This record gives sequence, C-alpha cells and structure tokens, in this order.
Amino acid sequence: MAQSRRRRAGGKSAPAGANDVDRIIAAAMALIAERGWRNLSLAAVAEAAGLPILQVYRLFPSTAAILCGLSRRVDETVLSAPVEAEAGERPRDRVFDVLMRRFDALQPDREALLELRRDLPFDPPAALAAGAALLRSMRLMLEAAGIATSGIGGILAVKLTAAAFLAASQTWARDTSPDLAPTMAALDRRLRGIERFLAPRRRRRPARAAEA
Repeated sequence: MAQSRRRRAGGKSAPAGANDVDRIIAAAMALIAERGWRNLSLAAVAEAAGLPILQVYRLFPSTAAILCGLSRRVDETVLSAPVEAEAGERPRDRVFDVLMRRFDALQPDREALLELRRDLPFDPPAALAAGAALLRSMRLMLEAAGIATSGIGGILAVKLTAAAFLAASQTWARDTSPDLAPTMAALDRRLRGIERFLAPRRRRRPARAAEA
C-alpha cells in the first residue's frame, strides 16, 4: 500500500538567525494564528519580525505575497530530498509521497493555516493568489514525481491533483493523529480516483548519430 512507502522530509519552523524572508513568513504565521488573516497587515508583520516595514515591502509587497512566499518555502522543503522511484512503483505512489511530504511541511504552521481556511473565502484577491500558488506548486510536485504536466492532459493532471490535495486537506484539518494516518488514507483514496490521469513523463529520445 502507498502509505507503507511514505518518505518524510523535515518541515520545521524558521530557526533563530534565519534570513529576512523566513523571519517575515514566521511572523505572519504567528500573527494569523493569533489574530486571523483579516487582521493581518504589513506593518504588524514588520513589527513582529523586528524589521523596517520598507524591508518587508521590498520582499513581500502585500500580505497575499507572503502566502505565496510560504508556498514556495514549502515547495523547497518538500523537494529538499530527492523523489526516488522504487522498482514496480506506480506513478500514483510517487505523487502520494510528495503530497504527504507537503502535509508534513505544513504541520508547524497548522494553527495559522486553519485560520486561513476560515478567513480566505472572505478575501477573494488573496484567495485567488493562494489558488494560483497552489497550482504552481502542484505542477512542480508532479514534475518531481515524474508526471507529465504539458499539454491538455498535463493541465488536467495538475488541476485534478490540486483538487485531490484540497479534498485531503479537509481531513488534515481535523487530523490530530501523530502519523497523519487519516490524512494518508484520504489522500490515497483521492489519488486512486485520478490515477488514470497521472501519466509518466516521456523520456527524450536519444539524438541520432550524425551520418558520416
């Protein structure tokens, strides 16, 4: 079963002395967890991060941009370890692995992300930005798992994978188990439903040797 082959990647909060980007994201997540998304401002983030607001603005011109920065940091955490294919492994299994790594990477910011789930529907511009960031991330996750993302089939695979991840995230929001077993089961079930759309990426054919 896919769950038995799960490969974890670390997902820890930014340590002391982290760069300004990590400080800003960590400050924003702490404020969201405490006050909610709709009360977040760049000024409040700058104060919490101990940075001038100009520095925050240069890196993230809006609070929605901070969400995109979080998504990018999660992408980097997920892909910090190679996605290796095992003998006889189905493409769906590799997708399962990278998406469970993603849930692992989200765990440190769980409280803030649950607040976001409640507040983002009331902020359409931020919700659209977060949705676009999710699609970019899903495309990257599929590429890392060796799944084709080009053409109509690839676009469909990206959107279906994003939908599967969002559906599984509803279980994750209620999942307090130490190993996220309910989340794994929900994700595995969703991926089984779209497995036929997860086509392996074609390898390039070797160039023909030039004739003498």
